[in-house]
Amino acid sequence: MKAVIPAAGFGTRFLPLAKAIPKEMLPLGDKPVIHYVVAEAVAAGCDDILIILGRGKEAIPAYFTPNPDLERHLEQSGKTRELAAVRELSQFGRIHYTYQAAMRGLGDAVAHAREFVGNDPVFAVLLGDTVMHGGSPLPGMVAAWHERHLPSVALEQCPEEKVSRYGVAGGRQLGPDVFALDRLVEKPKPEVAPRLLDQTGATLPFHAFAARYLMTPEIFALLADTKPGYGGEVQVTDAMEALRAQRGFLGVRWAGRRLDIGHPKGLLEAAQLYA
Repeated sequence: MKAVIPAAGFGTRFLPLAKAIPKEMLPLGDKPVIHYVVAEAVAAGCDDILIILGRGKEAIPAYFTPNPDLERHLEQSGKTRELAAVRELSQFGRIHYTYQAAMRGLGDAVAHAREFVGNDPVFAVLLGDTVMHGGSPLPGMVAAWHERHLPSVALEQCPEEKVSRYGVAGGRQLGPDVFALDRLVEKPKPEVAPRLLDQTGATLPFHAFAARYLMTPEIFALLADTKPGYGGEVQVTDAMEALRAQRGFLGVRWAGRRLDIGHPKGLLEAAQLYA
């Protein structure tokens, strides 16, 4: 399975630092944030990965590119632990890169993967500035794909006061942690936001998208027809809603903790967990 990792954003909440250091390269423990994202994709069975970059993000491919001189130096110096850490990067499969010339939203970034995905029946999308703590939702999403052959989005419970920050899903439970979605909305107000229902029809708390998706190639034609939406950007949620109406869409509930590194407070909270 192929994976697409959008990592092109300006990182405006980290300016002026983000002018020189991509937010995806900020340290979380002894590794940059994007290391965890790529490792998660590989662990889920993705051995072909496309990272979508913006201008000034050259540190990301530099990090994943082998450095024989450095490895030789570490080997000659007897620094076996450091050498093993550097060589771990070469086990991440094939990593490709493309550039998003203008920041036109997540939907536009995903559209850049059309040629890379080709005719594959399904591909994963992992946001490059979000780390999943407590296990990845991807294995559950892949299992749901094999059972029902429908695209899916990871879902996490969302407090009412944060509903207007995220994409939010509504639908009805099919089985343990799997929902048939009937509505996907980007950044709705709580009073009009969709809700999930359990198998008895009881209303569940709000659930937001958790930065991990399994898409089918039909999404690309829908993205091409998607007009800029919230914030003047091409919203992937709008194309997902069109795909849901056309084919169906699943939500897979996930009980871990999503660590959003896209802002300083999120990075601080994550650093405390990984210190």
